[in-house]
Amino acid sequence: MRKLFHHEASPLDATATVFTGGTLRTVDADTEGAEAFLVYGNRFAAVGTVAECREEARRIGTRTTDVIDLAGATVVPGFVDPHAHPLMYGQMLSWVDCGPEKARTIPEIVALLQEAARNQPAGIPVRGYGYEHRNLVESRHPTKEELDRVGTDREVYLMNASGHGGVVNTFTLELHGVTRDTPNPPGGEFFRDADGELTGELSDAACNILTGVNGVKVGHHGPNFHLEDEPEEHLRQLSVAQEKFLEGGVTTIGDCQVTRREFDMYLRLAEQGRLETRVSMYLLSHLLDHALDTGLHGAFGNSRLAFGGIKFYADGTLGGWTAYFPDGYVGDPCRTGQLYHEPADYAALIAKAHAVGLQTATHAQSPTAIDMVLDAIEAAQKAHPDADARHRIEHCGLPTPEQITRMHTLGVYPVNQPQHYYNWGEGVTAAIGTPGERFNPLGEFVEADVPVTISSDAPVAEPKPLEAIQAAVTRITRQGHQLGSNALRLTAAQALTAHTLNGARALGRESELGSISPGKRADFVVLGADPLTVDPHAIADIEVRETWIDGELAHSTRSDLFSTTATTEDQS
Repeated sequence: MRKLFHHEASPLDATATVFTGGTLRTVDADTEGAEAFLVYGNRFAAVGTVAECREEARRIGTRTTDVIDLAGATVVPGFVDPHAHPLMYGQMLSWVDCGPEKARTIPEIVALLQEAARNQPAGIPVRGYGYEHRNLVESRHPTKEELDRVGTDREVYLMNASGHGGVVNTFTLELHGVTRDTPNPPGGEFFRDADGELTGELSDAACNILTGVNGVKVGHHGPNFHLEDEPEEHLRQLSVAQEKFLEGGVTTIGDCQVTRREFDMYLRLAEQGRLETRVSMYLLSHLLDHALDTGLHGAFGNSRLAFGGIKFYADGTLGGWTAYFPDGYVGDPCRTGQLYHEPADYAALIAKAHAVGLQTATHAQSPTAIDMVLDAIEAAQKAHPDADARHRIEHCGLPTPEQITRMHTLGVYPVNQPQHYYNWGEGVTAAIGTPGERFNPLGEFVEADVPVTISSDAPVAEPKPLEAIQAAVTRITRQGHQLGSNALRLTAAQALTAHTLNGARALGRESELGSISPGKRADFVVLGADPLTVDPHAIADIEVRETWIDGELAHSTRSDLFSTTATTEDQS
């Protein structure tokens, strides 16, 4: 796996700062138990005792060393979220929140959307997000007729919490010429009732109709959530999303579905000097040939914005019942979900990317889809052996024990989201039965020596690493049930590693990120309590006080920052 990140040196006049007086969780076996760390410029210069940090400051040659007293707080490495969709998340924040905390019934959802319609000019689309049909009292999707109560003269779109589709009103279907006789596009579906009439529900590639004439079209390469707004509005959305990640303590993000829309916005934000978080971009697979034609044959970029690899889709989502189960869902035997590609076509795509050294990240939920991914990676490795390819399986919801063993053999990284089973665990078991209790079997990965990586998939879940860590440790759902056996759980230390160092490894950036280690970038988070010692059910409630990136404070909830003292060292 090629790693071509440019490492900037610390400036010669950088300030040296010793942080001490708290609990340090360094996620580094060589520095665990340290009492202090030294930040010089944008790097951790030393980790150990206060005396050792002062000695390193003298060795560097700084005349003044600041000392920050952490006053008993806990410091962990900056959280790495290797699978999220920041622009989509920021865009969702400008839509109508129809999630479980806002609406539990379809009439309540309709009322929220009606209120939004009254407050918008005529003709402006109304967009909502966050509903999960199995969490509604009615236990079903809304219909186009119910959304017609919001508007018959404008587009109305209610996105499912999975991000893989939702429901539209009659106006939207008619505007785009979709009728009961319109064939389903490859990789998508316009759902129909028993009489063949459109219900208004649509999924994945069918969402192309929502992007407008000039919007992004991804075909059968993934769900199309790339709805177009004015560039300045997209910049605002991305900035708002970035602040939310920083609030959660996230310092590095893997954007796992980058099209021209996202690429353009990251470049604009970076040009304006407003890109604070680190971002590794994974281009969507419909851009694979473009990437190869322009010579993107490996990871490249700087410490803030980098190209990481290519994102693929094997099947759909468990939340929307589009993950591929050829024998049908327990909750609806007539629905089987879908594969985005025929196995041979998918294997050819993986082989093309692998042959030039590109990391791949494939969304796969069902055992059938995961098998397709592993078969393709195995074939690609036979043709072009690469001991450090680090191909990823995103979500990797329901791998069999045998598949987990294959993942270890092939060096495949699963990238999981425990917040998914926290939010919708009961829905998974309702959809596919008892096997759903193994959804995201993190403990089994540990047992098989497969690296466990935690992410948010924002906006499918909020970018709150401590909530994800709590879910991984307890496997308790939002409704208070434990999903599966204790063998599927992680320890708090394992979960912290999964959301820091292993996240950096999944991005190919562990040499500079993921732990508090000498020489790495000074990305860290100050917490109000220690996630390794508090009651596991209280981890999500820990306050994220400060987020630091490159040795600079990027976010703080405190008006009274920790006390700082300065000492002048005699360099004669």
